[in-house]
Amino acid sequence: MIQSVGLTPSEQSAPAEPLKYQENFTPVIITGMSGAGLSTAARVLEDLGWYVAHNIPPQLILDLVDLCAVEASPVDKVAVVCDVRSREFNGGLAQVVAELTGKDLPPTVLFLDARDDVLIKRFDNVRRTHPLQGSQTLQVGIERERIMLSQVREDADVVIDTSELSVHDLRRAIESSFKSIASRVQHVTIESFGFKHGSPRDADFVVDVRFLPNPFWIPELKPFRGVDKPVSDYVLAQRGAQEFLKNFVEMLKDMLPGYRHEGKSFITVAIGCTGGHHRSVAVSEELARRLGEATDLDVSVVHRDINRH
Repeated sequence: MIQSVGLTPSEQSAPAEPLKYQENFTPVIITGMSGAGLSTAARVLEDLGWYVAHNIPPQLILDLVDLCAVEASPVDKVAVVCDVRSREFNGGLAQVVAELTGKDLPPTVLFLDARDDVLIKRFDNVRRTHPLQGSQTLQVGIERERIMLSQVREDADVVIDTSELSVHDLRRAIESSFKSIASRVQHVTIESFGFKHGSPRDADFVVDVRFLPNPFWIPELKPFRGVDKPVSDYVLAQRGAQEFLKNFVEMLKDMLPGYRHEGKSFITVAIGCTGGHHRSVAVSEELARRLGEATDLDVSVVHRDINRH
């Protein structure tokens, strides 16, 4: 029998001590469509103090998270960018998520998406080829990637559609979503928008408040926005506004425990009017105020189209 020098038989056979992880350590995985803003998202989290690793194989994600999560680690927040290029390695993102969850280190998955026409324009602007197009067209590459990532998108904790977002808008959306991760508080984003610019594709609820009179047609209110008191007072004083807010808040509060039980910690509620300037903004602000009174929620507001014409 061969024994290692300096170790007794009992020491050789002793099981390894289980790793002790930092309390509430939550790794983040950034993934999504090529051209949808993964690099921008990574820079935002780096600016917020996250240790960010780019495009490492799935198996190495597990090793990196273990290294960062232990109590003695100098890192308390880690994020990994995992794009379609990782398909060349064994394992996959679903397996990584399952294994981390089994270690009581469930990751938060951020998925960035955009419409095909927007992705094509972005690739054309930087004169890049899609990693999956091969000898075929850019559209073919995008379609292949969308099929490959369909289940990942379905299972993601946070989905952000960047089609209509500037770099600054994306930064604000990420900051509002991720500031509550460390405490694992359930997060609700209220997003106002204008239907004429298209509905948000990443919303869990889409609510139409065009049943309220439009301040746009009142000359003294038209120049203002829903964040301004004259418009807010007008919108919230209209028949049905208070009843709608009361009923919707109660409905949402009834649903949130179910979402939490299913592991969904990020919920996006989109409130729409015609242009996204007046009614949807005023209602979103008031809805966020009322939801914010629930002590177990972290609520933020995003006004997607407030400055668009």
